[in-house]
Amino acid sequence: MTDLPGIVVTGASGRMGQMLVKLIAGSDKARLVGCVERAGHGWIGRDIGEAMGGAALGVVVTDDPLEAFAQAQAVVDFTAPAASVEFAALAAQARAVHVVGTTGLEAEHHRRLDLAAHHAVIIQAGNMSLGVNLLTRLTQKVAQALDADWDIEIVEAHHRMKVDAPSGTALMLGQAAAAGRNVRLEEARVAGRDGITGVRRAGSIGFSAIRGGDVVGEHDVIFAADGERVVLRHLATDRQVFARGALRAAIWGQDKKPGRYDMMDVLGL
Repeated sequence: MTDLPGIVVTGASGRMGQMLVKLIAGSDKARLVGCVERAGHGWIGRDIGEAMGGAALGVVVTDDPLEAFAQAQAVVDFTAPAASVEFAALAAQARAVHVVGTTGLEAEHHRRLDLAAHHAVIIQAGNMSLGVNLLTRLTQKVAQALDADWDIEIVEAHHRMKVDAPSGTALMLGQAAAAGRNVRLEEARVAGRDGITGVRRAGSIGFSAIRGGDVVGEHDVIFAADGERVVLRHLATDRQVFARGALRAAIWGQDKKPGRYDMMDVLGL
């Protein structure tokens, strides 16, 4: 068992954190060796299994990420942008694979991830599921095949607690559509229509975000022309798909050279 990669979960008390803890603890391909939470959190110093309301797992929650990362071969991180870039620098010091499922990353966050990737493997994606990454590739291919007479709209829905919009997955799909059209998403993107907006600009890529209830994740990419539409859709009904993808990425990254990777690399797409 000791030859299996040891994995640390950051944000261990969160929904994704707890799901990852359970998945890794029950895996025959990896070991849970650490759990990290913010300083002052009520779980610090407690066994993660007991803190989650179950049996002890022999892993104590800590607020010292560097100490935890030093024991690990990989870090799986679904937290917040500011925390993720700090974790990236520490994971690079430990030469641990850093799997980043955090959404809401902006240009400065990506720049700091790029710096850390000079020294360690970073696998970052707006969505870790196999289905979404297949949808991303299909979106690029369809956008490449259809000209600017076809309008592109990306509609996403998530639970009421999600704090960023559009979702990281929607932006990933937008990037794929832009790549298919050979344009920059920053120039084609239209979001947050309200009031009298005027007619649609040709070649633009629109985004709409829905928030409510406990929706795990729904994404539609709509290609609309006069008289017809093509709709590509992915529905996630269980967050396990993201956890399984992240674990797969952590294992895949073990023999890779330092650099930035995404789930397309992990899945061979």
